[in-house]
Order: sequence, then C-alpha cells, then structure tokens
Amino acid sequence: MNLVAFMGAIELGLVYSLLAFGTYISFRILNVADLTVDGSFVLGAAVSAILTFNGRPIAGLILAILAGALAGAVTAFLQTKMGIQPILSGILTMTGLYSINLMVMGGKANIPLLNKTSIFTYAGTVLGGGTNKILTLSIIVALVFVILNWFFRTQLGLSVRATGDNEDMCRASSIDTDFIKIVGFAVSNAIVALSGALVAQMQQSADVNMGAGMVVISFASIIIGSVIIKNKDITLGLFSVIIGSAIYRFIIALILTTSFPPSYLKLISSLVVITALSVPNIKNKTEAKKIRRGRA
Repeated sequence: MNLVAFMGAIELGLVYSLLAFGTYISFRILNVADLTVDGSFVLGAAVSAILTFNGRPIAGLILAILAGALAGAVTAFLQTKMGIQPILSGILTMTGLYSINLMVMGGKANIPLLNKTSIFTYAGTVLGGGTNKILTLSIIVALVFVILNWFFRTQLGLSVRATGDNEDMCRASSIDTDFIKIVGFAVSNAIVALSGALVAQMQQSADVNMGAGMVVISFASIIIGSVIIKNKDITLGLFSVIIGSAIYRFIIALILTTSFPPSYLKLISSLVVITALSVPNIKNKTEAKKIRRGRA
C-alpha cells in the first residue's frame, strides 16, 4: 500500500466512523437494525451539496444534521405510533427518502461541487494553509465522540440506553419509551446525515445512489471494532467504532491494491458481517455441546 492509499484509507475511516456512530446507536443501544441509514446518508449529502453549491458549506452541515434527525424521527414515529415493525419502518422511510433526495437535489441524480468552497477550505484558512482533510475530520470526529459520550451519560441518554436494554422495565418505571425511541433514532440518523454531508464535500459531489450498502459498511465497522474492543462501556464502545471503521477501510484499500475485482467489495463486506455475527453463536453452540458431553 502506497502513501496515497494509506492517507485515503484514514480519511475514509474517519468520515465513515460517523456513519458507524449513528448505526451503533440504533443497532447496539436500541437493538434495532435501522435501514433508514441508506436514505438519511444521501439526504445529508444532498442537503450539504445544494448549500455548498450556493456557497454555504457550514449551513449545509447544520441543515443536513437537522434533516437526518427528522428522517430518524419519522422512522421512530412509524414504529411507536403507527405500530409498524421496526425493520419495515426503516425500509419505508428509506424508500420514501429516495424521492425526497431527488427533490432536494432539484431532480438531478448528481450534483458536482468542483471548485466550490467546502468546510475543508474553511478549515485550511482557520487552522493554517497546510491543514489537510485528516486533521479536519479528526477534529469533527473527536467532537462528535465527546458529545455522544456526554449525552449517553445524561438522564435522557441513560433512558435511551435503558430502553434498548429492557423496554418493559422502562415502561414500568413510567418512562415514555416512545419519546425515547424518537430521540434515539433522531440522534442516530442526524449523525449518519452528517457523515453523508462530509462525504459530499470531501469527494466534491453528491449522488442519489451513494447510500447503497451503507448499512452493511457500518455494520462491518461496528462488528470489527467489537472484536478488537469487547468492553461494553459506552466510551469504549464508541471508540471501538472508530477503530473498526479504520480497520475496515484499510482492508478495502489493501484489496484494491491487488487484482481483486472492485465490484466484489460489497460481497466482502457482507461476508465480514455474516462471519462476525455467526461466529459467537457457533462458539456458544460448540461450548454447549461440550458441556452436555461432559455431563454425559
């Protein structure tokens, strides 16, 4: 792997760690595989691209976060108030977002941002002309990490974690779990949309199909990180997401340096997730069989 590929892997690992942060909240904390991610990622990119194209990249990031939060709240509303199954709720929201994303992008499937001022341009001006994307992304990821670590230690954040652990107990304790879920999904998709917004500005384009497979990518990052760091503490859990995202991107970068067809990358991501999810179950079954044999 050459230096350019190495630096690119770090950049992508950082920006997609935000995507994994959002998925971590729904998948690990709320115990729901939220498929809204594929749509809210593009929504954030679309909002960011439109405002960046008009010279307002910072406003693009802020509005992308709000738009993502709204998308997550819609998914939670479908689950809690409309009685729709969690996975189906995510699919319905994701499907609807495809048309909404096209509307946001003015009916265009792609918005180029070449030679447009982005958040990275501003960062280079404020922090110094030699500032690169890695430093800018590191600051943003660190800021989000600190905010999430703080949030999940507040009363509201603890309620989100408790709802994911035992919803019935929370209801018995007079906690409005429907509202808590709305908050959790809103925060989750807000961060996902931020990731999409940064990707659009970093890659200088936004495409309506750029969200395909984002759920699998984020799952792969989360699972790889959980293998490296097994502690369930919220701080280490969030940190493991960053590690997992970086390792995943290094794996992809290494594969791209070989003659392996790039079209198989999504298949590899799926296999990584399948392996990581099935191995613990296989181990438990194997240990259970050994115990039974020992008793026999």
